[in-house]
Order: sequence, then structure tokens, then C-alpha cells
Amino acid sequence: MRPRRRDRAEDAARLDAVQAADALAAHLQGGGDLLPIQTDGLPLADGEVALADVMCSASRFYGTEVASPHPTGYFEDHPTFGRRWVSNGRLDARRRQEAEDAAQPQWRDHTMARVVLTSIGVRLRPTGSSTWLPFDHALLTGVVEEQHAVVLSYSVCAPLFLSGPAALWLGVAIEHLRRTTRYA
Repeated sequence: MRPRRRDRAEDAARLDAVQAADALAAHLQGGGDLLPIQTDGLPLADGEVALADVMCSASRFYGTEVASPHPTGYFEDHPTFGRRWVSNGRLDARRRQEAEDAAQPQWRDHTMARVVLTSIGVRLRPTGSSTWLPFDHALLTGVVEEQHAVVLSYSVCAPLFLSGPAALWLGVAIEHLRRTTRYA
């Protein structure tokens, strides 16, 4: 019974998130604006205003360098050739392929994070970290809403994936700020 109850609760939360995003979109299209909020623990720049303070699951999309695995094998005591190293070509090839696959661009650094939307950008602080990561609206190149998530693309860094109940609302708010604000 528990999984069904959890599924129903998740479905209700998703429905609430969609309704909140739709309500915000209607409010903004009707001439409304985002209202400033108070937020603790984030130093704001002069003229910067906090507009939302939520928790989301966050990850980044990037590739890494291939970490070459060490050759594998074993020592064998051969009656004619004596003790010698015998390499394991199959295992080496498999481990090399696994390293190449792991280095391919993919969503990485999955973590829960505090996300503060400000008039200047998105400020993200991963759980367990004291550092705020800035993602300025001026560098934003795209906002793509996915099912219960939003992907933010930037000109100078890897895309940012935000998911959770507040993600759709954030996507609507960020897209509104992107359309209505002129950046220098």
C-alpha cells in the first residue's frame, strides 16, 4: 500500500506544481510582476532583489577527460619461460570502453540544492556546501521546460538541470525575466 500512497502524493505534488506554473504564467501575461521576497544567507549585490527561494534537484551536463585504466593481467610461472606477466586484453578493452563511456557528456553532479532566483540571476547552493554558484541571466541562452523540470543553457558554462515541485514555476519566472529585462 505504501508505494501507491507515495505515487498519489507525488502525482498531487506534480499537479500542484503545474497549476502554480500556469497561475504564474497567467499572472505575468496579465501584466503582473514578480514580487520581491526576503532571503537569509545570500549576500545580494546592489540593486539585486530576491524573487524566489526554493529547494530543487540540480545537475550539470558536461563530459570529462578519459581516465585511462591501468593495464590488467597476472604473473604466471611458465615451465619454459619462467615467471612472466600475462596481460588480459579483454578486460583491458572492457575497462577502456567503460572509461570512454563514463567520460561522455551526461548529466552529472546530481544533488539537492537551495535555489534563489534574483533579478540578476539564479543563485545555487548545493546541500552541504557553503558556496553559492552564480548563473547570471545576462549569460542565459535558453530556457527549456521539460516534464517537471527546466534546463537552463548558458553561453559560458554547462547547462543546468533543475527538477522538483518548484522547477516549472522557476522556468516560467526565468523566461519572464529573460523577455522583459534588457541586459547590458
